[in-house]
Amino acid sequence: QVQLVESGGGLVQPGGSLRLSCAASGSIFSINGMGWHRQAPGKQRELVAAITSGGTTTYADFVKGRFTISRDNAKNTVYLQTNYLKPDDTAVYYCDADIVLYSESRRMLVENHYWGQGTQVTVSS
Repeated sequence: QVQLVESGGGLVQPGGSLRLSCAASGSIFSINGMGWHRQAPGKQRELVAAITSGGTTTYADFVKGRFTISRDNAKNTVYLQTNYLKPDDTAVYYCDADIVLYSESRRMLVENHYWGQGTQVTVSS
């Protein structure tokens, strides 16, 4: 059983900052890519940032220079530091991860993709 649990969302004024965290737990062998997506009301879910197990990062153009993704492999945790927040950043933020675990039924390591439950970020004065 693997779980991703996000935290750190909330209400912040324009120009403010939040640090989002997402911790993976369960019978994890290793974690490959991790990332953050967001979904605003009435819009499709979109990629915000991603990071490989080796630390290579990718950002959506609309957050470059404002958001920073990082991870602590020892803690199975990915972070998203969000700075200079704008009202357009208001959304539910979801983390996701490609997690390798041992399958008892298949008697081998398998990689599955997991999503967290989401954390609300609201940017408003």
